[in-house]
Amino acid sequence: MPRLAFVNKLDREGADPDGVVAQLRGKLRLNAAAIQLPIGLSADHTGVVDLVENVAITFDGDSGEKMSKGAIPPELAEAAAAKRQALLEALADVDDEIADLFLADEQPSADVLKAAIRRQTIANAFTPVLMGSAFKNKGVHPLLDAVVAYLPAPSEVENTALDLKDSEAPVALSASASEPLVGLAFKLEEGRFGQLTYLRVYQGTLRRGDSIVSMADGKRVRVPRIARMHSNEMQDVEEGAAGDIVAMFGVECASGTTFTDGSVSYSMTSMFVPDPVVSLALVPESRNNPNFTKALQRFSREDPTFRVHNDDESGQTIISGMGELHLEVYVERMRREYDCACTTGQPKVAFRETASRRSEFGYTHKKQSGGSGQFGRVEGYIEPIEADNLGAGGFEFESHLVGSNIPPDFVPAIKKGFEEAIEKGPLAGYPVLGMRVVLKDGAAHAVDSNEIAFRLAAQGAFKQAMEKGAPQLLEPIMSVEVQVPVEFQGAAIGQIAQRKGTINASEGDDGDAQFVTIGADVPLDNMFGYSADLRGATQGKGEYAMEYLKHSPVLRDKQDEIIKRHAEALAAKRKAGD
Repeated sequence: MPRLAFVNKLDREGADPDGVVAQLRGKLRLNAAAIQLPIGLSADHTGVVDLVENVAITFDGDSGEKMSKGAIPPELAEAAAAKRQALLEALADVDDEIADLFLADEQPSADVLKAAIRRQTIANAFTPVLMGSAFKNKGVHPLLDAVVAYLPAPSEVENTALDLKDSEAPVALSASASEPLVGLAFKLEEGRFGQLTYLRVYQGTLRRGDSIVSMADGKRVRVPRIARMHSNEMQDVEEGAAGDIVAMFGVECASGTTFTDGSVSYSMTSMFVPDPVVSLALVPESRNNPNFTKALQRFSREDPTFRVHNDDESGQTIISGMGELHLEVYVERMRREYDCACTTGQPKVAFRETASRRSEFGYTHKKQSGGSGQFGRVEGYIEPIEADNLGAGGFEFESHLVGSNIPPDFVPAIKKGFEEAIEKGPLAGYPVLGMRVVLKDGAAHAVDSNEIAFRLAAQGAFKQAMEKGAPQLLEPIMSVEVQVPVEFQGAAIGQIAQRKGTINASEGDDGDAQFVTIGADVPLDNMFGYSADLRGATQGKGEYAMEYLKHSPVLRDKQDEIIKRHAEALAAKRKAGD
């Protein structure tokens, strides 16, 4: 996808746009070059030098509303010339017209340079880098101009949908306003008049009063009002054509829903939504607050990685997401936006279970209680899926039945039984993943066999095979990237080691490194409280980001401790029941 880069926060202490450009080239392997030069950094930042047109752009006023262009300050003339030369070198590597001028030692005009930047940006061969401070609107105006100048128009991009009536075969969409409507709801917002749904129109035209069809549930809804948004201001419009982004009122849907006019059954390619890795028990301080349920329902619709469910055992409301900070943000939003303050319980990590080796099963379920009974026998084996797939869903069922010892009608019931069995593993009651179940043979009774019997046989067989398959616990591993000043590198590495993390990389900026970036894989269970510890060890200068990587086996002593806690909880529950 063609892209621009924008280096933000140049008015902050330690701003280093050259370091960011070096990281774009080194880490992301992009042919990136700055097309602007900052005028001052930190507290002295007042604007940027446009290297394409060779002018200085300054921003005055509390919100940078007073933009003016002028000559490049003399003290920046030499630096601007050097940066422009670096820009031409980067473009000359990929653009023939600029290469010819560069070899002839000629300076291209602003129009020629703009055209080359646009060509190579659209071709994904070049990434122009702009800079400024969005908080004060410094550099935002030139950024928006660059979006128009260098990025492709909707008609220049080929968008693809999936045809739901043709096994999700890819279909190229047209930017024509006369074609059947296809649009994607990509963002939800709670407005003054109910839910505000942001829709990107990929094909066709959406008009006020139209009836559109949701591809998620097939329901037809009417669009009573359409608006064009500008920040928090809105302007009512009658229609939105291909390439437009509009906001719809009165349309209830979830984020990521595709809408059409009903003449086609197309869906835009959906996002991959990983399973949540952290859970919190959420209790509203006021039990009678009607906004509690309303807020959770809205957050679930707008964010597919945010999940809510009620725990059957404890009766608590459990929220799940991709990290501690992710959930903290939603708890704070409930307080601010819905006046619903909540207390949270101890974070709960999404442990999983798996078998570490192949094991056979041969299980017979037999029950006789007068009249027709229940009989079902299943034979086969379970085996672990390769480790790379452990966190990607992790259950496969294959039927290798030969003959008619088990009637084919019962195979779906057997699969259903295995799917129910993986919901609770034998070690600590966590769901099982990373398993392949292969059904090879079995037996049925002419009278006593039925779907229930084979479903229960499958559940017993899975439990039997798991106990023989050296079961083990898995925990979520996070990919963590920590950035600290170089003098705190040792302390940061020590903290990661204390949390049983594995260091993958440690690299500083080019030249005289002021900051160092440390990459590591750390168990999520050990990352709670890390933010405060990192700030304390780096005088508040350290930052980190993490994302889910995979599930991996836990250490033996930790596994024994978790199993012991689970056994104690079960014993306490049985005692309370007695």
